[in-house]
Amino acid sequence: MRQAHHRLTLSTAGQGLYEITPQIRDFAEGQGLRQGLLTVFCRHTSASLLIQENADPDVQADLMAFFARIAPEGRGLYVHDAEGPDDMPAHIRAALTQSQLSVPFTGGRLALGTWQGVYLFEHRRAPHRREVLLHLLGD
Repeated sequence: MRQAHHRLTLSTAGQGLYEITPQIRDFAEGQGLRQGLLTVFCRHTSASLLIQENADPDVQADLMAFFARIAPEGRGLYVHDAEGPDDMPAHIRAALTQSQLSVPFTGGRLALGTWQGVYLFEHRRAPHRREVLLHLLGD
């Protein structure tokens, strides 16, 4: 068994889904392994990770609208509001999604489906620098 680690540093422009599949694929496929498991970990509590359709941008728009409805922003809605009206909704949205994903690696490639992409889901309105850690374990 071999292991490989990498840290992605991403700049976001505010709320949205940012596809990171190409960076993840480049790292994983550049390690010379044939099979294994890739762990993708987001080091933040107001951003998260998703595996989602990457063909139709309407999917992303609908996801953004859905999360805005179930965790609305606004002063007075939450006790934790010292960092602004978008902070607690960001924590709720992150709690409802994932901070870690596992992606099988087989035949020297990520085993994502045809229409699947890996996304960093930025929940805050302001631009942020986010870190995503990659850990590939395999042969």
